[in-house]
Amino acid sequence: MTTPGITEAILAVTRRFPAALTVSTCGFITRDLYNVADRPRNFYLVGSMGMAAPVGLGIALAAPGRQVVVLDGDGSFAMNLSVLPMIAEHRPNLVHVVLDNGVHESTGGQRPVHIGDPAGLALAAGYAAAHTIDSLDALEALDPADGPTLVHIRCAPRGKSAGARVRWTPAQIVARFAEAAA
Repeated sequence: MTTPGITEAILAVTRRFPAALTVSTCGFITRDLYNVADRPRNFYLVGSMGMAAPVGLGIALAAPGRQVVVLDGDGSFAMNLSVLPMIAEHRPNLVHVVLDNGVHESTGGQRPVHIGDPAGLALAAGYAAAHTIDSLDALEALDPADGPTLVHIRCAPRGKSAGARVRWTPAQIVARFAEAAA
């Protein structure tokens, strides 16, 4: 079993949840999502580290009939742990994916604050389910719970620069997302 790279994991998540509204954290994760699976139902955060989960919660509350996937990095997840109980309390149809490669790749590879057990933390906050996985096969086998589910995916560091930056302006991102989410 080989630890997936973040780009592979993002592509696997988009394939596993093809109809979901997807929110991506800023930096390389947004660039990766844009380069491997650009679609109108992606909401790209281009400068809001730590805010993917709160934005995802807002979208899930506004569109309760839709599944929402949040793509968070380990560093951005650590920046806003206070959102976990809020997500748990509202019980949205939300899959919170934490892509954990152990570095802040977007800013030069610094080590983020280490969260020992993101899945355990989510469960303690009240998430319906939480899983830590090391392979894309485990992602395929996963069934999200009725309520918020955290999926902590251990990933290999990329070792190279991310692809092209999102070409959509913030206004264009909002407009195309709003149309796709309607």
